[in-house]
This record gives sequence, C-alpha cells and structure tokens, in this order.
Amino acid sequence: MRPQDIVILLKIIALGEKDWQLKDLARTLFISPSEVTESLNRSKSGNLIDYNKRKVNRQNLFEFIEHGLKYAFPQYPGTMTNGLPTAHAHPFMNKHFNSELLYVWADNKGDVRGLSIEPLYPNQVKAIKEDDTLYKLLALIDVIRVGRTREKNIAITELKKVILNEPSYQHS
Repeated sequence: MRPQDIVILLKIIALGEKDWQLKDLARTLFISPSEVTESLNRSKSGNLIDYNKRKVNRQNLFEFIEHGLKYAFPQYPGTMTNGLPTAHAHPFMNKHFNSELLYVWADNKGDVRGLSIEPLYPNQVKAIKEDDTLYKLLALIDVIRVGRTREKNIAITELKKVILNEPSYQHS
C-alpha cells in the first residue's frame, strides 16, 4: 500500500453518488491514470475496495485509518513554513481547539505559518484546492497522524460521519 491509495479512496467517498471514471480521478488528484489503476489494484488486494474497483469498503478503510494509518504512514512535523492549514489548524478542527502550534502543508501561496506536515502524495495540495471535502478528510487524517488523544477522538468521530455515514460530532 502507498499513501496516495488512501487519498484515492477518500476522493471516491468525497464524490458521493457521482459517477466517476479513472481519468476523472487522475485529473482531479493530479496523478497519472496508470497510478490510479495501480492504486485501485492495491486497494482491491487489501480489501479496501470491491472486486469491480468501484465501491469503497468503507468499514475496512475506516478501521485502517483509525488503527493503522499512523503506523503505516507516520508523520513527524518538520520546519516552520508557509502553507495551507492541516490537522488541528484546519478550520473544522480549529473550531474545537485553540492552539498556537499550527501544522501546514507547504505551499508558496499559503498564508498560514506553521510546522510542515508531509502530504500523503506530492500533488495533494493542488487537489485539495479544488475539493473542500477531500481537504477536510485529509486534514482529519493528519490529526490522527500527529494529534493528541482528544484531538484524535474528534477527528475519528467526524471521519465516521463521512466514511461510515454516522452522526457528526457535536461540540457542547
């Protein structure tokens, strides 16, 4: 499995009921069609997508994200840089936590300064600029990769809402 496999599966989920083709995924994720094909084959082998490579096995993907992601694709924050907010610096998580320590995906046009987090694949920043749902999902995944327990719990609850269609986290 490769990190972009997670992104491709999340993109399929983000598309909802919209019909898609391999070329659409490739274009919107800035990945070659052959990489998308190889990724879906790996996901099929890992039982993260169905036999026809059209429907994500949501429960399996969620379990991997919740329990295996931080081990398979660990992240150690890097240097201070400008970029796009991720993890608990993302607007969704920022509603729940006030932190002076911000995490970003490096981007020359980014207006937030924080510790750099390596995206799951090189063109991730381009892809999230065109898809707010994917952006939120990938930022929540970064919470699992670098966050503390309370932050992770909120991210997991929100991921359940989207991936498993469970009720959203309600902040009191």
